[in-house]
Amino acid sequence: GGGQLGRMLALAAARLGMKTHIYCPDPQSPAFDVTPLKTVAAYDDEGALALFANDVDVITYEFENVPLATAEFLARLKPLRPGATALGVAQDRLAEKAFLTINRIPVAPFAMIGTSESLAAELKEIGLPAVLKTTRLGYDGKGQRIIRKRAAAAAAFAELAPKPLVLEGFIPFEKEISVVVARGVGGDTAAFEPAENVHRDHILKTSTVPARITGRTAARAIDIAARIATALDYVGVLGVEFFVLKGGKLLVNEIAPRVHNSGHWTEAVCVTDQFEQHIRAVCGWPLGDPTRLADVVMENLIGDEIGAIPARLGPGARPQAYGKAESRAGRKMGHINRIGAKTPAK
Repeated sequence: GGGQLGRMLALAAARLGMKTHIYCPDPQSPAFDVTPLKTVAAYDDEGALALFANDVDVITYEFENVPLATAEFLARLKPLRPGATALGVAQDRLAEKAFLTINRIPVAPFAMIGTSESLAAELKEIGLPAVLKTTRLGYDGKGQRIIRKRAAAAAAFAELAPKPLVLEGFIPFEKEISVVVARGVGGDTAAFEPAENVHRDHILKTSTVPARITGRTAARAIDIAARIATALDYVGVLGVEFFVLKGGKLLVNEIAPRVHNSGHWTEAVCVTDQFEQHIRAVCGWPLGDPTRLADVVMENLIGDEIGAIPARLGPGARPQAYGKAESRAGRKMGHINRIGAKTPAK
């Protein structure tokens, strides 16, 4: 993958003296700006994939929509970290919910929806409101509809493709948090503190650390994230998103088998940021220290907001522009970390 996460991973690898080779079909991939080696080819081009694998020592991916067949093909040639299992689980919301349920990780009520008739039946079971989602290729709010009235169910079903779909109970959460956890080749884990996340138009807008949660809730979230990484036999950095309910109860919303947007704050205030941590993990190096040195708010710059960077560079502001060729509405173009004094842990 050659997006902004691949770009920041390549920069982190360079700081450790490593060279990266980016494979991506898009010739305008922003990661190409910061790597000495690149391949522009389709994800199903096995000849190009084999040549790519021959040139590297270890392979990782920066987004979860790399075709599973591509990951499985590469895993036969060189170490793939994280493995194809994690990719397969995270690519399909039904597989993800089933995996979490089997491992006794709390999630919202859910059901597979294959027909409009099954949707009507499951709405009676799960109740209203509910959220109908595509099982694949959904991100930043795409591929989902909130159903508040039974009369709207048929239209929501018709609008979403491909089928099957997944129906989830609507969760009256108090806040959203996420944990970025790393797991090494030897099974050791290291987690960053939970971030409190705010979305705008279904796109992450800010991540604030420390989150406004109790120490007990933070510890539970970190424990759950580590359990998920272990159950997946995961190597690398993993993002886990949670709903926080009244009383501090946690439900896992989704997992991301990669460095995570809500972990961008770590590059400004942690001894080891999430990008270096991922490179360390996949290369078999010891995991770094995730200690936070200051409070921070990460703000995504979306669409034309990227043009405001020069005007927003006040004290404590650390920007990151992704180098994308075109600014579009709803597209993540960069972020700014705003650093403050350290708040004592609760």
